[in-house]
Amino acid sequence: MTSSSSTAMRMAQRFRGFLPVIVDVETGGFDCERHALLEIAISTVRMDDSGIVHADPVVSTHVEPFAGSELDPKSLEITGIDPTHPLRGALPEKEALDLVFRPIRAAMRESDCQRAVLVGHNAAFDLGFLNAAIRRTEHKRSPFHPFSCFDTVSLAGLAYGQTVLSRAVEASGRAWDPREAHSAVYDTERTAELFCDIVNRWRHLETSNRPLAMPA
Repeated sequence: MTSSSSTAMRMAQRFRGFLPVIVDVETGGFDCERHALLEIAISTVRMDDSGIVHADPVVSTHVEPFAGSELDPKSLEITGIDPTHPLRGALPEKEALDLVFRPIRAAMRESDCQRAVLVGHNAAFDLGFLNAAIRRTEHKRSPFHPFSCFDTVSLAGLAYGQTVLSRAVEASGRAWDPREAHSAVYDTERTAELFCDIVNRWRHLETSNRPLAMPA
């Protein structure tokens, strides 16, 4: 058996056939049926020959507000997104989904996984907006499980005693730049690092057979 096929088998077995995919969306509000999806970013997860997981580079795009959607000024103030900016380069929802789904399907084939599972910080929010866009565009080839997800809020609460993303990232020993927050790319990168760190800490616990030290 080749090294690559052995690694693929381990990834497929690690999460019961699911490929973890970190997702972050930036939106025009909190209601996935009324408010626009404005940014989406994803990062697939791979496993090396030693069983350690790593996040792949982020794939992202700006998204055009769907017809009839609403934009909450308070949400736009937080994200700093100007949906009307002429250089924004946004894609219609269907094209945006196609763009981020392509590398996910490629990673699923490489890892021999049958389905992608969304990983997010407050994952239900991201999954809700993703599923709403899939329904609106009548997308037939979504790689994601429609309701299962991994939430780094719960994982970080268990591993580090923190549930806010910035505090969890800092508790993990990594830096957090508040000036970059609320960008889909930045939040995806930090959430991906957090997820991989927690999964790899658990692997260390399994292999060392001793309890992990609690954070100070």
